[in-house]
Amino acid sequence: MKYDHIQLAYFLRRKNRFVASCRLKENNEVVDVHVKNTGRGKEVLVDGALVALNFSSSTKRKTAYDLIAVKKQNHWYNIDSSAPNEVVFQALLNQTIALPELKGSITLVKREVTYDNSRIDFYFETDQAEKGFIEVKGMTLENENIGAFPDAPTTRGLKHIYELMQAQKQGMHNYVIFVAQFAEIELATIHETMQPELQSAVCRAMKEGVHFLCYASYVSATQLELTKEVPFVLDTPFKDPLK
Repeated sequence: MKYDHIQLAYFLRRKNRFVASCRLKENNEVVDVHVKNTGRGKEVLVDGALVALNFSSSTKRKTAYDLIAVKKQNHWYNIDSSAPNEVVFQALLNQTIALPELKGSITLVKREVTYDNSRIDFYFETDQAEKGFIEVKGMTLENENIGAFPDAPTTRGLKHIYELMQAQKQGMHNYVIFVAQFAEIELATIHETMQPELQSAVCRAMKEGVHFLCYASYVSATQLELTKEVPFVLDTPFKDPLK
């Protein structure tokens, strides 16, 4: 995932879930920007943080910039909620993501497919008549080289877990892929104290056969690229960096 029109800025404040105020590094102009992630992001979106803004010339937009990434210490964190889906989609097409327990090769991938009462990120088929769903989640919370999801309670994410369990019972192959927005993590888990019900649902889903995968990423101000798979270990303790 590459961005072609990046400008650097300093984060000032978040006005609401979708809009933030930033000061452009080049000329000190203060601009409103679209925040492409509704998570809290409080561990990275702090006053004065260096951020990457992607410019859009569209006249239909309320803001001319999207907030794409933020720098914390010496590392960039991509917070574009659409980026994880795009990099996973390309990896599926290139077959650089290996889905456990599939016998065949993926021959078809469809985006945003309705199942039950939700839209699941991807539906796939293989040359061995296998079918399944893949839900992608961006992981933006990290501490002590452990990535965790979620950074805020997610009703939608919980709903997806239950529906993937239902699809699993119908003989389909189902996966959740976490795209960690950082490279230097050793494993990933669910942030149980943030949403205990989600942790319980994931535990049940794993017993039903739903697979949970996590990929670390190389992140810069202009790019997000999958680098390696890291273990997903549900019972790993996670310390919230803000508590």
